[in-house]
Amino acid sequence: MSDTDLEAPVPPAIDDETPPPPAEPSHDEDNRLTRDFVDTVVERLEEGDDEGARALVRPLHPADIADLFELAPNEWRAPLAAALAELLDGDVLAEMNDWVRDVVLQALEPQQVAALATELDTDDAVAIIEDMDIEDQREVLRALDPDDRAAIEEALSYPEESAGRLMQRDLIAVPEHWHVGDVLDYLRRNEDLTTDFWEIYVVDASHHPVGTCKLSWVLRTPRDIAIADIMQREQTLVPVDMDQEEVALRFQKYALISAAVIDASGRLVGMITVDDVVHIIQQEASEDILAMSGAGDGDINEPLPSTIKTRMWWLFVNLGTAMLASAVVAIFQDTISRLVTLAVLMPIVAGMGGNAATQTMAVTVRALATNQLTSSNTLRMIVREWWIASANGLGLGALMAVGCQLVYHDWGLTLVLFLAMLINSLNAGLSGVLIPIGLEKVRIDPAVTSTVFVTTMTDCMGFFSFLGLAALFNLH
Repeated sequence: MSDTDLEAPVPPAIDDETPPPPAEPSHDEDNRLTRDFVDTVVERLEEGDDEGARALVRPLHPADIADLFELAPNEWRAPLAAALAELLDGDVLAEMNDWVRDVVLQALEPQQVAALATELDTDDAVAIIEDMDIEDQREVLRALDPDDRAAIEEALSYPEESAGRLMQRDLIAVPEHWHVGDVLDYLRRNEDLTTDFWEIYVVDASHHPVGTCKLSWVLRTPRDIAIADIMQREQTLVPVDMDQEEVALRFQKYALISAAVIDASGRLVGMITVDDVVHIIQQEASEDILAMSGAGDGDINEPLPSTIKTRMWWLFVNLGTAMLASAVVAIFQDTISRLVTLAVLMPIVAGMGGNAATQTMAVTVRALATNQLTSSNTLRMIVREWWIASANGLGLGALMAVGCQLVYHDWGLTLVLFLAMLINSLNAGLSGVLIPIGLEKVRIDPAVTSTVFVTTMTDCMGFFSFLGLAALFNLH
């Protein structure tokens, strides 16, 4: 045996470099991007390491990339858009907040925006382009191919928040004289057809929709059966100028997955799908809630000047109503000076009336928005709220009367407080239902303006009823 054979085996070389630490988790337990992850991406940008930022962001879902832009500091959104240009696609822009998307689009060239728009359905592309400046719109439209440009320009010609803006142009429509086999061959041989659809629209020679056929029916029916024999002739047609809120109500009422959109002549021009309607329902609900408070868009990404202007105007209007209520109080200065206790109790009367009116108003505005409240049941609604206000006024008035008597031992003051609570509760119930209905009749959005009028009514009536009764009973 040689000396070489006796030598101990040489151990493998050990790499002195320690393995890189595990990557910082991008999401927390609620599946939201962590602050540390967002800060790390921004740090890469600060260091000029755009490739490092892209490596961190590349595994994210498009919705998470959109969230990253919203969570990043405002001054870093444009640099982030420039660094991640190759990762920005139509899906990311479609998920992005409107205000943030404006910043991102300003950082991109018109050709890039046009390329992104071609990846989207027409309705999503319109949503991106419609908020751009006119000059930027023209540059993007010029960069589109003629077919896409024509479709988007047609959509932009319709009123905002209408079915025409919302609809998709890519759909499947077949003539009514075809058989199931013809439809299947048509779907398989035409590669340019849309790939996302649930229903097939059947049209006549003038391209008017005459029926609809679910995709499952086509797949389960023999080829020699006429499509007219299996289609459903009853369908919900949406006029192109219908407001999107009314569209959403029809989808909700009839449990629709998609609906055909028709122009003024009754021709099929597009379709609306339920995924778009879900977004509308959320948007309209948020708009109504924010409109009642005068908070504008209520978006934390909205620029400060715009937010301040919106809120200050609303508060300015409310200042006027507060001065009106103060004028009512001023009429009874002598009464208040004789019994200072009135100044202690009158905010309770006005405040409880305002709270009760807010409840009624919220229910009424929602009922109007969802078409639950119509001319056929308006009287029943008014009577219902009258009974609710009466019960609340009697119950709360009695409770306050007991407390007032225990504290002040004044039967006259107790009676005045009870009657004022009852009167203002009835006033609150009627104001909360009649004012939104009246505004709806004159085609003014009750969600926007009801609050000002209702608050004024409850404050003025609360002060007037309480102080007026005190003066009538000559309380000292």
